[in-house]
Amino acid sequence: MTSATYWAAIDRFRAFARTEPDRDAVIYPDATTSGDLPSYRHITYRELDDWSETIAERLIAAGVGSGTRTIVLVLPSPELYAILFGLMKIGAVPVVIDPGMGLRKMVHCLRAVEAEAFIGIPPAHAVRVLFRRSFRKVRTTVTVGKRWFWRGERLAAWGRTPSGVAPERVPAVADDVLVIGFTTGSTGPAKAVELTHGNLGSMIDQVHTARGEVAPETSLITLPLVGILDLLLGSRCVLPPLIPSKVGSTDPAHVAHAIEKFGVRTMFASPALLIPLLRHLEQQPTELKTLGSIYSGGAPVPDWCIAGLREVLTEDVLIFAGYGSTEALPMSLIESRELFSGLVARTHQGAGTCIGRPADKIEARIIAITDDPIPSWARVDELTGELEQSRGIGELVVAGPNVSTHYYWPEAANRQGKIVDGDRIWHRTGDLAWIDDEGRIWFCGRKSQRVDTAAGPMFTVQVEQIFNTVTGVARTALVGVGARGAQRPVLCFEVASDADGAAVGAALRARGAEFELTSAITDFLVHPGFPVDIRHNAKIGREQLAQWATKQIGATA
Repeated sequence: MTSATYWAAIDRFRAFARTEPDRDAVIYPDATTSGDLPSYRHITYRELDDWSETIAERLIAAGVGSGTRTIVLVLPSPELYAILFGLMKIGAVPVVIDPGMGLRKMVHCLRAVEAEAFIGIPPAHAVRVLFRRSFRKVRTTVTVGKRWFWRGERLAAWGRTPSGVAPERVPAVADDVLVIGFTTGSTGPAKAVELTHGNLGSMIDQVHTARGEVAPETSLITLPLVGILDLLLGSRCVLPPLIPSKVGSTDPAHVAHAIEKFGVRTMFASPALLIPLLRHLEQQPTELKTLGSIYSGGAPVPDWCIAGLREVLTEDVLIFAGYGSTEALPMSLIESRELFSGLVARTHQGAGTCIGRPADKIEARIIAITDDPIPSWARVDELTGELEQSRGIGELVVAGPNVSTHYYWPEAANRQGKIVDGDRIWHRTGDLAWIDDEGRIWFCGRKSQRVDTAAGPMFTVQVEQIFNTVTGVARTALVGVGARGAQRPVLCFEVASDADGAAVGAALRARGAEFELTSAITDFLVHPGFPVDIRHNAKIGREQLAQWATKQIGATA
């Protein structure tokens, strides 16, 4: 891949601005309106191109240039995309993070990147001022919104019309860092992931391939990165009213309204959004006839939710269960029809959750389970025999042009999460899986969340899917109590609103006794509501549940 890939990505956007200047780029809620359903405003490709060009010019004048790490704390909006494209045009490096991870945790992470520029909404700048020592290298500040008690530029004061004299820019090559994004830290410390211009070019191609090389036309956007990819593919991007750190609280009526109003063709969403959307469509039937494809991610979407969506939507809609991470998007996907061709039944018998075949140009392998660093592929070969001891289930590792090969911070993450194989770098996903004879990946749970009993390891998702079929169960979570190697397996469960907890508990015990995988579980604890991750509101916080279960078991011992 050459530097042409980077310019091709930018040129895609500019080409749409030239050939279809009046085409809507971003459609977004009007914050000034009131009522049950939101009104929307829009910005065209030409307007977004001009605005991002203006931002690029002003940032260069303020000393921001190629390679400048720039913290961006802006809510999903036209401003966010104008800023990101402006930074991309000058080769600066946006640093993005989920504020919902917690204030001090966020500040700790941002301190590590030593950014020189800071673009954010007023509350973000208040944090910068309050923790000024953590942002001591910041020299350029831009406020999106009203400036309170700090100095610096205001985005609104820059206007949206470029001067027409483009400043000289340094071309980027494929290996240059495009963006630094933080993992959620939901199953361990948050890490700063470097994605390169080459990674972006590959993501665009892979997303386009996954859609059958059909233009997205109009997309519903619930994750900012997907918006970037779709804008580079010429989509009209619709932003529904949602709070990024509380996706699960999004009103599904607003989502359905946006799909109908703007003729949305494709959407990406986590289970936290798809489940309420299904419930809404069941109660207020509408086929959402323009919707052609749904892509899920963030956590495995329950098969009953996929089946339900198939029932309430048009017959030809494609529903994909996707798999990816901050380090690699996408990694694999599978369409609903293949899932229901017998694979779901295998899931309910303890096979794990099938997440499909590797995405285009992605290579996937399974290696033996170990918490130790693996510096080279030669060490993988030495561990091969140990893979048989875990019934062929091991850690999933991937390599490909869209896969990040380096963490900016902490350096220890590179030793722990990457494997050198000649001129190729494998990414250790931290997920446990096996691969069947047809090349499909079966996800069994997170490595860090496995339960190490005296009889051997138990894998969370593999076990939970056996129990999730019990009537009255909302969700289950396997956790371990005690020291590794002698852990006591405990199944925590949420009860559906119309079910009896004691009856559900008894049914779970009976179900567990039917399978060798689950027969050792004798502790079943009802929980009022599982902790979940910030970004997708879907990944279960089993670490917190394990602490809770330890107290519960101790109290009854």
